[in-house]
This record gives sequence, structure tokens and C-alpha cells, in this order.
Amino acid sequence: MKKKLVSLFLVGAMVLSLAACGSSSDEKEETNEATESTETEENTELEDTLVVYSTHSEDMLEVICDGFTEETGVEVEFINLKGELADRVRSEKDNPQADIMFGGDTATYMLLQSEGCYEPTQPEWAGDLGDAYKDADGYWYGTYKTPVVMFYNTDKMTAEDAPKDWSNLVEEKYAGQIITRDSLSSSMRSTVAALVSYYTANDSEEAAWDFVKGLSANTKNYYNSGSMMFQAIGKGEASVGIAVLDNIIDNRDNNDMPLEIIDAESGAITITDCIAAIKNAPHPNAAAKFIEYVGSKECEELIANEFNRMPALDAALEGAPEWMQDGLKEMDLDWSDISAHQSEWLEKWETDYIDADSVVASE
Repeated sequence: MKKKLVSLFLVGAMVLSLAACGSSSDEKEETNEATESTETEENTELEDTLVVYSTHSEDMLEVICDGFTEETGVEVEFINLKGELADRVRSEKDNPQADIMFGGDTATYMLLQSEGCYEPTQPEWAGDLGDAYKDADGYWYGTYKTPVVMFYNTDKMTAEDAPKDWSNLVEEKYAGQIITRDSLSSSMRSTVAALVSYYTANDSEEAAWDFVKGLSANTKNYYNSGSMMFQAIGKGEASVGIAVLDNIIDNRDNNDMPLEIIDAESGAITITDCIAAIKNAPHPNAAAKFIEYVGSKECEELIANEFNRMPALDAALEGAPEWMQDGLKEMDLDWSDISAHQSEWLEKWETDYIDADSVVASE
């Protein structure tokens, strides 16, 4: 009987020992999980501030940045750099002063990515964004589709006399009748590079530069201010202009300008405005959160309705203005080719073709 009792005691002791071991193991796992969770939270804790370099208008940036601050508590400083954006990010590569690059076309982002300027991010909506509007490894994302189109003043020109395609702009009858933005405009830089690429691919590089030469010869003025350009064409100083679609619609609908959009036979030059987190930036967690916010359905719908910017995220088109859902024919462009040659093409355009006496600067 004593042996049996001893055996039972030993069995009980073993069970308690195993239970204790199991409890200790569970506690260690729970402790490890809690530690990992705490470390993750600490690693993703948002910084207090964020610096954004951008090409977008101050009004639009204020709406976006104020909304982000309200949601996260992170204060945002934004700096509008127009056509100097890429050069600034590149020059500060070894000592970044900003966290976000916001604005500029796909070709520019491809180029700066190849130079190691960006940090990859993975926003929740990335899987819903079309492959043409994002980098496969998450280094940059498209935010807005920005069609660049021709338009004309209906008080100065009839639909019959207006150009039907980009190739018509070099015709003699349009001499002195065209105004555009100058080389500080990121959209105009993208437009020129896209046209050189398009005509090179469909004919030859010589033909492409013949087109640029003819366009430059027929251009009356280049403006470094979008508002000045629209005022000039609204006053009838020229008949035909080149601009991003949302600015044309804004001036037509809100400023009562007599403008008509031209749906070019070869298509609109559709620029994808992008965003990226700058590598080794001072505030990386806030930068990733900002990209998450900017590309979200809610923010893209807001910007679509307040600023006529067409969302790159298809889901946001549901709540966008109706004209965005119709769209225009898009020019068939190879943005990787544009990225490879854009710098040299733009330097040639600025040096050899723009007449400095035709550049009109704002005071």
C-alpha cells in the first residue's frame, strides 16, 4: 500500500512539474510576444514632424497636409519646388532634408529610383493600384492621372480651324498663336519629353526634333505661371494653349473662360503624378504614414472633388466628378524610354529651342 501511495505521489509530482514547465513556457511565449509587439509599436511610432518637397499647388497641399495632421497629429512643412524638385532631392541624397517627394512624372521617379533616392513603403491600398501606376517593389506610387491636352479660345478660333492633333501645331497657320508653360513647369517638361519619345518611336529622332523646332517657332510666349498663361489666352493674346486638363476645366467652369478641350487623335499625354519616401529621411515612419494617407480612397476622392485631380486609384473614381470617369484617349508612351533620355532631351529643348525673349516671368 505504501508503494502505491509513493507511486501516486511521484505521478502527481511529475504532472505538477510538467504543468509548471508548460506554464513557464507559455509565460515566456506571452512575454516574448508582448516584447515583440512593444518593439514593433516603438519602431512605428510617428515622429512629430514631416517635410514634403512637392510640385503641387499650395492650396492643394494645405488641404492634404491639414487633413494628415488632423488624423495623426504630425505637423507638416511643405516646400513647392516646381521643376526643381528632382534636382533638389538628388542634390540632398547624402544628407536628406525632406521626407517625401510628391509630384512629378513616372519617368522622373524611375530615374531617381535607379540612383537610390527612395525608401520602399507598403501602403494598404498598394494591391488595389494598377501595375502601370506603381513600382513593383514599392519605391514609388502614382497618386493622380494628369492628362496634358491642347485647348483653344472659342472667341478666337472655330472648332474647324483648331488643331486636331499634336502634329498640327507646327503648321504655318498657327504661327504666333500658341502659348505654353516654360521649362520650370514639371508638366511641360514631361510633355516635351513625351512628344520627343513619341515621334522618335513612330518616325525618327530627327523627325521628333523637327517637330520641337516647329512648335517652338509657332510659340508666342512661355509662361512660368499657370495663371498668367490662362489670363493671356483668356484675353485673346493667343488662340491655342497646352495645359493639364484640370486647370483648363477649372478656368472654363469657375472663371468663365471661353475654352474648348481638344481630344487629340494621337491621344492626351497622360502623366502619372507620383509620391515616394526619400531614403534615409529624418522622419521615416511619418513618411510611410503620409503615403498611406495621400493614396487612400478617401483622400483621393477629396482631392478629385476640390481640385479636379483624377485619382490613380480606381476605387476613388466612384466618388469623383463625372467627367473623370469618361476619360480621354491616351497617347501610347514608353515611360521607361522617357526616363532614360529625359534629362538630355530637356537640356536640348531649353538650350537650342526656347527663345529666351519669349519667356514671360511673373513679377
